[in-house]
Amino acid sequence: MAALLGGATPGRAQTPPVPPPPAQAPSAPPYEPQLLRLSELMGALHYLRGLCGFADAPAWRDEMNALMAAQALDEAAKERFAGAFNRGFRTFSETYRTCNEAAGGIIRSYLDQSGAITKELESRYGH
Repeated sequence: MAALLGGATPGRAQTPPVPPPPAQAPSAPPYEPQLLRLSELMGALHYLRGLCGFADAPAWRDEMNALMAAQALDEAAKERFAGAFNRGFRTFSETYRTCNEAAGGIIRSYLDQSGAITKELESRYGH
């Protein structure tokens, strides 16, 4: 009777209860690294395009918000994506105070990179 009530059975070691497995976070899609890089590029472009007087600077934040909405991210993923965007913004806001030739080169390079990532994701995953 003692064994039924959770007591030790004489002559047998009692096995501790096995805790339930931790709740697993949804796994990230295989293309998340590309989306995180794209987020970082958008943050940099948001800052640099504004610094250089381009009227489309606010559109990069809007694009970021649209990307996050389209992915239906959980809170942890939202933090990763927002962190990547902010890192891109902060990297250049800390070093560039005026628009110059180097900033223009970075803008062109980042626009090219953004386009390449977008094309790759569309062709590979249909997004």
